[in-house]
Amino acid sequence: MIKVGILGVGTVGTSVAKILKDNADVISARAGREIVVKSGVVKNLAKDRGLDIIITDNVDDVLDDSEIDIVVELMGGVEEPYAVVKKALQNGKAVVTANKALLAYHRYELQDLAKTQAFEYEAAVAGGIPIITALRDGLSANHIESMMGILNGTCNYMMTKMANEGVAYDAILKEAQELGYAEADPTFDVGGFDAAHKLLILASIAYGIDAKPEDILIEGIENVSSADVEFAKEFGYAIKLLGIAKKDGNEVELRVHACLISKDEMIAKIDGVMNGVSVVGDKVGETLYYGAGAGGDATASAVIANIIDIARAGKSSPMLGFDRPMEGKLTLKSTDKIESKYYLRINVTDKAGVLAKITKIFETNNISVETMIQKSTTDTTANLLISTHKAVEKDIQAMMSELEALDFVNSKPVMIRIV
Repeated sequence: MIKVGILGVGTVGTSVAKILKDNADVISARAGREIVVKSGVVKNLAKDRGLDIIITDNVDDVLDDSEIDIVVELMGGVEEPYAVVKKALQNGKAVVTANKALLAYHRYELQDLAKTQAFEYEAAVAGGIPIITALRDGLSANHIESMMGILNGTCNYMMTKMANEGVAYDAILKEAQELGYAEADPTFDVGGFDAAHKLLILASIAYGIDAKPEDILIEGIENVSSADVEFAKEFGYAIKLLGIAKKDGNEVELRVHACLISKDEMIAKIDGVMNGVSVVGDKVGETLYYGAGAGGDATASAVIANIIDIARAGKSSPMLGFDRPMEGKLTLKSTDKIESKYYLRINVTDKAGVLAKITKIFETNNISVETMIQKSTTDTTANLLISTHKAVEKDIQAMMSELEALDFVNSKPVMIRIV
């Protein structure tokens, strides 16, 4: 029998305990052993969770329990769970976590601590989609050329509603909060940070890149407007918040931001709260992984899959996919060197000479215009909606600063990269 302790018996933790009990027959048949939850740790002991397990508010009751074989960490946060997971490993316990923030900052330290001990984290990225297993095991014969993922269901839900129903950003954010898709403070989701944590985990498996969130380009969807959505539709694009990883020689670029992406791309067709990850391997070509990226049961499904793997094998395959470092180690590409096409929205005072001056600034910054549309916003102002040919990030950022300083530019220009 395998005994499990759950640190954080919230929505996901409760689902883990209930599924292990409700589906005990098929789980034990697949694992080859009975798996039961012995105890769980909570902050509020007064709340009834409807579970027939020992409940405590002291993590050491689980960590120091010699009967507990697997610790499931669902606490959230970074430093506190790091200390807790470190102790669990030191006590010889296997660990399963769904904590993407923990792994975004401490995955390499945890790999060194775990060594051959089981440490699994499928639920940390894209909920119930088995993307970790796919990258680490199923595609292990491939050099990964690129990855592109819708990794945050809240943003995808909002972008879908803006595109399909014409809902304004502020209105759809309020609706997402009322539905429980977005927090009262939605910054972690709409600012791109949640997706960035997940992208960093995937990049470690694919490329062996040890980067922190502060090292990569992270932008959200806060500045996307109805005007941008209409431009995208007119030119055959969808707008998605994407996590992008791309190998270029011995460098890897990592970035999270809103993108205009052709509606013909498979990942552009993923709508609502769903997640999807496209992976291109040098031998297999493109593979696409789609499913529920959040929710108690979907995330618990991934947690339990890891528990079953541990029950079967007793130890983990290499946590981040490599038994030894890759030869010709890849390095992180500087954000300034990223190349892309770009879309810009510039609100200007509608008067003679404005267009000529803006065109000149594009020219002096080595930016070539592909399309330009002018749409009036009031009797005296207009939006210039511009797409460019491929340019370098450093040049675009310099040009954006110049444009913002012009007296006839009425607000900070908005830029969205085109994939």
